[in-house]
Order: sequence, then structure tokens, then C-alpha cells
Amino acid sequence: MPSPAQTEAIPSNPVQYARQGRVGVITVDYPPVNAVGHGVRSGLVAALEAGLADAEAEALLLVCAGRTFMAGADIREFGKPSAPPTLPEVVARLDASTKPVIAAIHGTALGGGLEVALACHLRVALKSAKLGLPEVKLGLLPGAGGTQRLPRLVGAAKALDMILSGDPVGGEEALTIGLVDAVEDDVSPLEAGLRTADRLLADGRMPEPVSARTDRIAGTDPALFTAKRAELAKRQPQLFSPHRIVDAVEAAVTLPFAEGTARERELFLACMDSPQRAGLIHAFFAEREVAKVPGLPAGTPTREIRKVGVIGAGTMGGGIAMCFANAGIPVVLVDSAQEALDRGTAAIRRNYEATARKGRLTAAQVEERMALIRPTLSYGDLADADLVVEAAFESMEVKRTIFRTLDDTCKPGAILATNTSTLDVDAIAAATGRPQDVLGMHFFSPANVMRLLEVVRGARTSDTVLATVMGLARRIGKVGVAVGVCYGFVGNRILHQRGRESMALVEEGASPEQVDRVLTEFGFPLGHFSMTDLAGIDVGWRIREERRKAGDPEAQAPNWLDVLAERGRYGQKTSAGVYRYEPGSRTPIPDPEVAAVIEEDRRNRGIAPRAVSDEEVRERCLYVMVNEAAKILEEGIAARPVDIDAIWLHGYGFPSWRGGLLFWADREGLGKIAASVQRYHRDIGGPQWRPSALLLQRAADGQPIGC
Repeated sequence: MPSPAQTEAIPSNPVQYARQGRVGVITVDYPPVNAVGHGVRSGLVAALEAGLADAEAEALLLVCAGRTFMAGADIREFGKPSAPPTLPEVVARLDASTKPVIAAIHGTALGGGLEVALACHLRVALKSAKLGLPEVKLGLLPGAGGTQRLPRLVGAAKALDMILSGDPVGGEEALTIGLVDAVEDDVSPLEAGLRTADRLLADGRMPEPVSARTDRIAGTDPALFTAKRAELAKRQPQLFSPHRIVDAVEAAVTLPFAEGTARERELFLACMDSPQRAGLIHAFFAEREVAKVPGLPAGTPTREIRKVGVIGAGTMGGGIAMCFANAGIPVVLVDSAQEALDRGTAAIRRNYEATARKGRLTAAQVEERMALIRPTLSYGDLADADLVVEAAFESMEVKRTIFRTLDDTCKPGAILATNTSTLDVDAIAAATGRPQDVLGMHFFSPANVMRLLEVVRGARTSDTVLATVMGLARRIGKVGVAVGVCYGFVGNRILHQRGRESMALVEEGASPEQVDRVLTEFGFPLGHFSMTDLAGIDVGWRIREERRKAGDPEAQAPNWLDVLAERGRYGQKTSAGVYRYEPGSRTPIPDPEVAAVIEEDRRNRGIAPRAVSDEEVRERCLYVMVNEAAKILEEGIAARPVDIDAIWLHGYGFPSWRGGLLFWADREGLGKIAASVQRYHRDIGGPQWRPSALLLQRAADGQPIGC
């Protein structure tokens, strides 16, 4: 049994040193996540010195208080010079310790936190722990030996996979790949570490520092790095840090440790100087900022969501049901036809089983989630639901009919949400006697994959309902962004204007392939027309038809895209849309039939096609988006620029390394954008090019719009 603890406080540092028997225990206590800030770094050095000076301590144990190990860098220090001791200096001191140091990991060990653990001689993790190096997501690479030590433990191939993805591994996988030396369960991190220390002391041997180990990297095939560079050139050609990560891991294999570490530092500083880092850090903070809704009082009470109903068992409804089941929330899935229910539940099962085949779910977990989804034909089964999400056909008449039924069926206090992507939430709420309980929950397809959730606050939506759904968004793993009511809300309203320009460019002489290429070269994962095929041409076609029937003055006249829809070319789901698709493939192939439809449309409109430059495509597609975003801010539909940035980052594939639509606009130059918008308004006309007063004002004042 350990002897009574001997404690020595480290003044002014959130780190304590205490001895238990023959083990010196270094405890980091820096809430909420033990970030590796200056106080922790200096405290670690002082505690290490205390442990080395303690003659009765034969081994040292590093543990963290609270719910987690060290979860990465201190975000309060982002963008500031690192005060000494720097993290590389701290890990060097740990690596050089003359007494063995053990890291006991629970919660998360991420980024700099994992680099600290890698510098220890041994690592023990709780089974529930998560370990990873996510720096790539901020445009960086691990800069404190992570790219040099990780390959020495897990091999170069696995290290590349972990660092390039930035995704963590669990405790059991960490043991399997060699990242940790032991895994414990149902014990405290302290107890797990003391057990490991007891085994180490009984063995009597000093473990070799990770920096001195070479068995996992010896004989690494150089072709690994050639292949990884070729993969990145195809998949992420515009990103800076992933290519530097390959260079750094290659240095771990080809250079002595000291030289490899120096090379890593050189590459890390190059990433720090890259403009992509600023964009990725803005995107990182945007996700957190949008959770705080301006004007929503702190501490607003929320309602408990224990059971959810979903109306519609189609692709969207099924995906929404999965979102709640994935979070352990029971779901009642309602449809009007048994055939639709059977088809929808079968699709849900196929999705889960596909995930299981990839190793991301067990067979038992598939069955657990399926058991949470109860299909039914009866609205009466929604009587005790706390929230109902309607995901029916995009028709105002259909939705108002459903909401009248829900109003009669659901219990008082139940939240009624519509998944409409364009329709007036207030008009839908008016079909009920409880508009205060109605709002929009606009999921993005596929709903079980896409992280964005536009939370549309109606004119009479209560604070409690808004706060409840914003909290629920986090619970189901979504980035919830509160927006106001207008056609298309924020994301689709901006997309509509980009779509208008994309169509106009094709009508004037560009090809769909050219427009898509310019957008993907900018960094979007899909071009506008490829995305249209993925979503389904019929979706937009029906929305346009709805607007025309309603007499909307801004509704577009029928165009060549509508002709394709009328021919049953709905996109990928029919293997033909703007492009054609081989069976089982998502690769778009230009189709002469579509080119002929476009040519006929031009003739009917009396348009003589002209050569359109890539730069014109870029300007018209992107600047019209900025102009519309500025109008959305003027109108208060979005409260802040960061809300628009987050929506386009998480719902539409705006390249995260550019920071977001309005963050990018400031770097592109508001003066340049404003001048071009005014020129296109003069030369092309149309409401989409009417300059935003806010855009013109910010450009004239030399003020940014993205902050």
C-alpha cells in the first residue's frame, strides 16, 4: 500500500507534486480541460524538478484532475507568442528525466497534451480515453515532437493516418497500435498510474525514452511517403499543412531524432506563417461562438427532450430519425403509407449496417439504434412526444395540414418543428394555436452526416423553445445556428443567388463543367451543378414550381434545369442529371444530351453564346454570395457575420482554410468586391446585384465585414 502522501505545492502554478510511497505524483489541475497553457508548462517543469530532487521517489507519475487529461493548447493563448518554457522545452525535460515518468490518461489527450504524454517513458490509459493530434484541423502540425515520437510508437503509416486526419483513437485501439502500454477500466487515473508504476518498479528496469526507439520505423518503405503525397495532391491539393505533415513524419524515419525534431519545428513555423492557419482558427472559434445566441438571456430555462417524433420516412426524415437515435433518444417515425415506412426503415438499417462494415459500429449497436426508432402510421403515437420534427414534402399546403394535426394531437408544451428549407415558418406556425412552440429545424442532407442545423426562430417562438433546440443541437452532434425567417433563411438564400449566377453563366456561354471546376479549384468539395445532382434536381424544381404558383415576383422562369427534371433526370439518384453517372459511381460525366438542352434553351432565349473567363465565373459566383450575405446582416436574419460563416462552413462545404464566406471576403478586399458588385449591377442588373448598403458602407470606411 502507498505510504501517506507527502505534498509540495508549486507556487503560482496549477500543478502539485506529492509522493505516494516510492512514486512521485505530478497532478495538473487547470479547469476546465487542463489546457497546456503557460501556467501548466512552468508548473510541469517545477514539479518535475521537485520529483527528481525527491530522493525517496523512484518513479514519477503524471495525472490530471477533473474530467480529462490535457486536452490541447490553451485557446486563451492562440495568436500570442509562447512564453517560456515552451512546450518543446517541457517535453524535452520530460524525455531527459533520469527517473521513469508515467502518464495516466483519462478523458482526452489531444494535441500538446498527447505530446506531453509521448515524452513520458510509459503511458497507461483508461479504456474510455481518447488520444489524438488534431493540429491539422487548425492548419498546423504537432510542433513539440509529436510527428517524431508517434511514428516511433505506432509506425509511420499509422502515425500519418492519425496526424493527417486529426481524429482521436480510443484507449483499446491505442493499446493495440502501441500508443499506450496498458489500459485500465473502472479505476481512477491515479490508481491506473500507480498500478503501472508498481509493475515498473517490480521489474526494476528503466524504460527506454520514446525518442531513442527505432524498431517501429526501421525499414519503413519510402514508397509510403510517395503514395501519401500523391493522395494529398489529388484529395487536398490546396491545403498547406497536410503536405508539411508528410515531410515531418518522413524526417522521423530518415533523420536522427534531434535533426528530425529540428525539421519538425521548421515545418511547424512554416504552417504558423501560412494564411490558412488564420482561416482555420477562425472556423474553429466560429463553431463555438454560434452556440451563444445574441439576445437570448443566459440561464434561459429549457424543456426536457426524452422522446421525439419525425413526420415522413423519406431520405430526410430517416436521416433525422437517425440523428436522435444516435444520441440515444427514442424516435417515433410517422408516415402515411406502410410501404413508405418499410422502405424508410430498411434504408435506415442499410445505413447503420454500412457504418458497421466500416468498423464504426458493432452489430449490437446497430440493433440498439434500430430499436430506438419505432415506425407507425398513427399520429396518435406522438401524443407524449416532447418534440416533433416535420420532414414532409416541401409544400406549404401539406405542411400546414400536418401542423394542424400536430396541434390537435401533441401534448401542451411539445415543441413543433418544421424541416422546411425555404418556406415561411411563421405561416406554418399560424396553422396552430401554439406559435410560441413552433420553429424551424432545417437539417441538411444527408441529415445523419451533415453537421449544420439552421434553427429558425419565428416571430412568436419563445426563448425557452429556442434555448431548448439550440442545446439539443449540441446533444445530437450538430452545429446549431439561430437564424430568422425569410425565403431560404441564410444558407439557401445565399445558395439561391449563387445558383442564379451559375445558371446565367451557362446561359451566356459557360459550360456546367467550367463553373464547377472554378468552384472546386476555389476549395468547394463539389461544384454547383454536381451539388445539384447530389441533392436532386427535382427538389429545386419543385421549390421553383411552388414559388411560381404562389406568384412570387422573384421566381425564376422555367429553364434548362427544369427541362432535365421534366425528363426524369433528377441527378445521382437516377444516374442522370446535369451529368450522367455510371452504375455505383458518383463521378460526374459530361453528357452531350445536356449540352443539347442548353443549346436549345439559348436559342429559345435568343442568346448568342460567348466565351466566359474563369475569373468572371469566380467573381460572379462568389461576389454575389457576399452581397447577399451583407443584405442578410442588414435585415437581421443573421445576427452576426460568424453565423453566416458557420452555416457555409458546415452546411455547404465552404473551404474551412478560407475561414468562412465573410472572413474570406475581408481578405479578398471589400473595396474590390463592392466595385465589382456595382459594375455587375450596372452591366447585368437584377435584384441579386443590387448593392448591399452595408457592403458599400464597410468598403468606403475601410472596415471589415467579417467580424
